[in-house]
Amino acid sequence: MKYVICLTTVGSRADAARIARAVVRRRLAACVTVIPGSFSLFMWKKRLCQERECLLILKTSRFRRASLEAALKKIHPYKLPEFLVLPVSGGSRRYLNWIRKNLDE
Repeated sequence: MKYVICLTTVGSRADAARIARAVVRRRLAACVTVIPGSFSLFMWKKRLCQERECLLILKTSRFRRASLEAALKKIHPYKLPEFLVLPVSGGSRRYLNWIRKNLDE
């Protein structure tokens, strides 16, 4: 598993764009796909909450994962940001090479 997909959510398109620009410029992610218009249901402080959110899909490598997580902790507006990591078990060789080149690895 050389590459991973990381997931996080934010409450606004502005925050999503700000985070996406920051991590791509720093080469912590080769690409961030922003999916606006989603909503999340979750328990927070013993209350059921429902919030409109944007889902960010961050494409990176396992070697950049820890740095990406550290950066998100600093720039994410949530007190407890979602950060899930999914292994990439395969994919287009050309696309995976593109990720590698954009991460300077």
